[in-house]
Amino acid sequence: MDTVEPIKRVLEKAIGIGIPSRLDALARVHAVKPQRMKFRPDGYIPNNPSLPLLYYRKAIRFDRKGDPAALLEAIFNANGWGEAWRNGIYDFVHYHPRIHEVLGVARGSAKLRLGGNKGTTVHVSAGDVVLVPAGVGHECLSADQEFLVVGAYPATGTYSECRGSYAEYLKARPQIKRVPRPAKNPLFGTKQPSW
Repeated sequence: MDTVEPIKRVLEKAIGIGIPSRLDALARVHAVKPQRMKFRPDGYIPNNPSLPLLYYRKAIRFDRKGDPAALLEAIFNANGWGEAWRNGIYDFVHYHPRIHEVLGVARGSAKLRLGGNKGTTVHVSAGDVVLVPAGVGHECLSADQEFLVVGAYPATGTYSECRGSYAEYLKARPQIKRVPRPAKNPLFGTKQPSW
């Protein structure tokens, strides 16, 4: 677990330095078309029966000044996605059956597997954003030392985490179907592309 980022985040919020304004943050979002990925259930990872995972390559333009993690948080917050955290991505397959999740890469690069054990491997780097629907498996296979992600959640839904057991799978499938679509896209707000 990254020990510097939580401290830096508390200081940024306390004194306001490093946090971009809402308008400045939203001006950094680049209108890119996402790669849509649908995954089938495999008996352990249910994936989402109706919503695709959306992978936005180079959706955020960072500059040399400012904190990229604070910028991602500001963008997500401006679009109604909060409860943000800063860290890496677990190195084991997991999914969230009762809430959607957005992952923004603030620094570095990594190889992720999306969709569970039989999913797709992608290489992500700073500025990429992955919108993970409830139930879709994800994990980090490898990452460089700089790798830092900001994660956030929509206002609707309840955080929970499953690691891919058969018992979880049976319980999670009906939960996933009940998770509402978020009111706003975490990057574009009310412009709800692709969902």
